[in-house]
Amino acid sequence: MASLPTPNWRQLLELGMGAVEPRRAQVRQLVNDLVAQGQVARDQATTTVDEIVALGQARADEVRATVRAEVQRQVRALGLVTHDDLVALERRLARRSAAAKPAAKGASTKAAKKPAPAKRRAGAAASKATATKAAAS
Repeated sequence: MASLPTPNWRQLLELGMGAVEPRRAQVRQLVNDLVAQGQVARDQATTTVDEIVALGQARADEVRATVRAEVQRQVRALGLVTHDDLVALERRLARRSAAAKPAAKGASTKAAKKPAPAKRRAGAAASKATATKAAAS
């Protein structure tokens, strides 16, 4: 009896490990080759394709999550400002601005009612300077 060719296990492993995110057509072709070699039963071909595609997608998602986490770690290590940091700052500024508006209205009303004390201060400063000169003499 003739021996069957050995399937390309490395290619299968790369697909399953998520080294690449396989397209369904690529996986289907690979599984069809395995069916032709007698490595996979014809009635299991569709299930095998689905399993390999799902495994490839799951592994690719894991790789993406790992890369995303590492990039975020590096950004934090460098002290760079993130989008979330900017959003939080905008919220704080909006709250402070909203809180300052009512206080500013009250302050402008009070300021309009008070007389300007600038003349008294100028006179007080002049008399203070005169008192200092007199004390020095």
